[in-house]
Amino acid sequence: MSSYASLLKTRGVARILSAQLTARFPFGMLSLAFLLHIEHTYESYGVAGLVLAALSIGQAIAGPVTSRLMGVWGMRPVIATTMVICALAITSIALFPMGIAADMAVAFVAGLTMPPIQPAVRTIYPKMVNSKQLTPLFSLDASAQEIIWILGPVVTTFVSIQIGTVWGILLAVAFLVGGGTWFLTSPELGRVRIPRSKRKLGVVLKKPPVLLATIVGFLLVAACAAIEAGVVSTFGEGGVEAGFVLAVFAIGSLVGGLSLGHRPIGPWALARRMAIVFVGTAIAAAWLNVWWLAGTLFLAGIGIAPALAVMFAIVSSSVKFSDTAEAYGWVGTGQLIGAAVGSALAGFLIDGIGSVGAFVVAAALAFVGFLVPLLGKRFHPDLRDRDASPLPDTEPVQTVTA
Repeated sequence: MSSYASLLKTRGVARILSAQLTARFPFGMLSLAFLLHIEHTYESYGVAGLVLAALSIGQAIAGPVTSRLMGVWGMRPVIATTMVICALAITSIALFPMGIAADMAVAFVAGLTMPPIQPAVRTIYPKMVNSKQLTPLFSLDASAQEIIWILGPVVTTFVSIQIGTVWGILLAVAFLVGGGTWFLTSPELGRVRIPRSKRKLGVVLKKPPVLLATIVGFLLVAACAAIEAGVVSTFGEGGVEAGFVLAVFAIGSLVGGLSLGHRPIGPWALARRMAIVFVGTAIAAAWLNVWWLAGTLFLAGIGIAPALAVMFAIVSSSVKFSDTAEAYGWVGTGQLIGAAVGSALAGFLIDGIGSVGAFVVAAALAFVGFLVPLLGKRFHPDLRDRDASPLPDTEPVQTVTA
C-alpha cells in the first residue's frame, strides 16, 4: 500500500487519475443504461441487444482509429470533438423516441465517437513516473477502472430504477462532458506529444502481447456485463438487492486490485487471475440467492483488477512509444465491445431461459478468458526482472571511428 501512497504524491498523478476516471465513467454505465431504457421502451431485451450491437460496432471501428488520430492532430482536438458528438448522440436516444432503426443508427454514431480517453492516459503514464512506479500505477489504475465497469452499473441501476431510465442515460452524459472537460484541461495533456506512428493501422496487433490483452480484455468485460444484466434480471427493476450485489462485486475487484495488482508479473499471471474470475462466476450460477451471489461474485471480483493490470503492463512493455496509443485503442475497443456484447448475449438468454442464462453466458466467457492466456503462455512477457515502460522509438546506431 505504501507504493500506492507514494504514487499519489507524485506530481499530477492524483489529478490525471481522477480526471480520466470521471471522463471514462460513462463507459461502464451506457451498456446497462441502454439495456434498461430500450427494454423499457420496446419491452424486449432482444431489441435492446440490437441497439447495443450497433453501439459496439461503432466502438470497434473508433478505438484504434481515433487513437491514431491523436498522433496526427493531438490529444485535445480529437478528444474534444468526439466528446461533443458522442454526448449529442447519447442524449438523442434518451430524449427522442425515434424507432428501432433510428436508435440503432444513433447508437452507432455514439460508439463511433467515444472519446479515446483510455489510450491517451495510458500513453501519458510512462512520462509521469519512473520505471519502478509504472507497474504499481497500472495496478492502481486498474483498481480505479473497476469503479467504471462495476460501480458504474450500480449507479445506473439505482438512478434508472428509482428515477427513470432517461435520467440514467443523461447522468452518463453529464459524466462524459464534465469528466472530459476536466481531463482536457489537465496540464499533463500539454506536456506529452504522441509521435506520429510510422506503421499501418492494425500492424500493432501483430505483437502477440497486444493481441492477447485485447482478446482477454474483451472476454473479461463481456463476462462482467453479462453478470450485471443477470443480477438486474434476477431481482427485477424494483429490487434494491441488485445494487447491493453489484456493489459487493465492485468491492471484491477493488480488494483484489490493491492487494494483488502490484505483484511481479510472470508468464502465468494473466491465466491465474482469470481462473479466479471463472471459478467465482461459475459457482454463482448455481443459486440465484442474494447472499450466495454476493459471496461468489466477491470471489470473482478479486481477479478482475489484477487481470487488467497485467494486460496494461504487457502491452506497454511490448510496443514502441509511438504505437502505445493505438495499442491501447485496440485493448479499449475490446473491452468496450465486450461490455456491449456481454449485455446483448445475456439479454437474449434472459428472454429465452430466464435470469440464469446470463450467468451461464458469463461463466462461459470467463472460462474462455482463462483458456486464452493459458494456451498462449509463450506470448506473455515475463516482467519479473524488467519494467513495463514502452520501447523507445529510436535505437542506438553503431559508429566507426578511425
